[in-house]
Order: sequence, then structure tokens, then C-alpha cells
Amino acid sequence: MNAELKNKTLEERLQWVVENHSNIVFSSSFGQEDQAITHAIFSQNLEIEVFTLDTGRHFQETYEVMDKTKYRYKKDFTTYFPDQDKVEKLVKEKGFNSFYESVENRKECCFIRKIVPLRRALKNADIWVTGLRADQSENRQDMPMWEWDEANQVHKFNPLIDWTFDQLGIYLKENKVPQNSLHKKGYVSIGCAPCTRAITEGEHPRAGRWWWEESQKECGLHAVK
Repeated sequence: MNAELKNKTLEERLQWVVENHSNIVFSSSFGQEDQAITHAIFSQNLEIEVFTLDTGRHFQETYEVMDKTKYRYKKDFTTYFPDQDKVEKLVKEKGFNSFYESVENRKECCFIRKIVPLRRALKNADIWVTGLRADQSENRQDMPMWEWDEANQVHKFNPLIDWTFDQLGIYLKENKVPQNSLHKKGYVSIGCAPCTRAITEGEHPRAGRWWWEESQKECGLHAVK
């Protein structure tokens, strides 16, 4: 399948997965990669459910691009929130910013606010479409376009895995896709507001995520083999 899809466009890749599979979902954080895929899905009226994880700690600019996307395409997406009791327990026991104190605490916060809601979103899915690109981080260099996600027991489809950042920019510009205004302020990879900063020229695109850590720049949504 990876070989068959290699020379197809983004639209053709998504059309292929719809023609050959069912119960397909796409997880969007409304970053540039995800917006490109959202455009391809919505503009072609593909039978792919678009969902997002609202951690409760997003930038206001992220919510703004969510609304702009709904307005542009006149399409709905599903929003999954973290379990209220788990968030209240975490904040009561460790405060609002425990993630700065240790990698363990940060991963605990990611688990409650992202991983658990993701599992609910993928519960009945056969195919999980993502916006991963190989050059986003070292951890993603060897990821194929099509793979089995053991952690979530679902097939994962990464239609942009072989795209460069320049290719992505051209696609977004040509199709006038709504984008997060923070991208123009040095925010390349955008996550939760307390855990994301702008990067400077020459820094790695993921340098702004969990910048106080030296460990792998992943939250656990995409397991590293």
C-alpha cells in the first residue's frame, strides 16, 4: 500500500482510503499539516470523520482558526474533552502547572488531557488519518505512510509523511486554507499554550514544544517504536 500511494496527490491518497476502507477518522490539532488534510477532506466531501482533542489549555488563536475552518467549509467536526474528574484530581493534587516540574508530571498531564480522550475517539475506528510528516522530528523519520498502531489497535494512515515543509506551504497558499495566526509569529508546531513557545531562526521546528525538556518531543499520541 505504501508503494501504491507513493506517487498520488493528497486528494488521491484520501480518496483511495475512502474507496477501500470504512470507519475512517482524522485527528486535527488545526496546525498547518492538519489544515491541509482538512481542506482535502471537506472540499471533496469525503466520508472521513474529523475530530479534535480540546485539552482545555489551547491558545485563543487555536480556537479562532477552529471557527474560521467551520465557517470556510460549512462542515462540522467532533470535539473530545478530557475527563472532568481526572483533570480536577490532577489540579487539586499537583496544581495547574505540574508539567514544568518533571517529565513524569508532563506525561501525566498529556495522558489525561490527550491520550485518554484519543482512545475514546478511536474506539470504533478502523483507520486513523494523521498529519504526521517525516521531517517534523527525528522520531518520525522512519514512519511509513501506512502502518499498524499497536497502542491504539488501529491502522494509521499518514498521507503527508513524505511531504516537505515547502510543499505544505505551497498547498496551503494555493488553496487559501485558514491557518493559525501564531504561525506568523514564529510558532511552527502548536500545542497547549503553557507548553509551546515561538522558535527562532535555525531552531528545530519542534524546539518550541516542551522547551524546558531535553527528552523526545512527543506527548504519546504517536507511539515511537
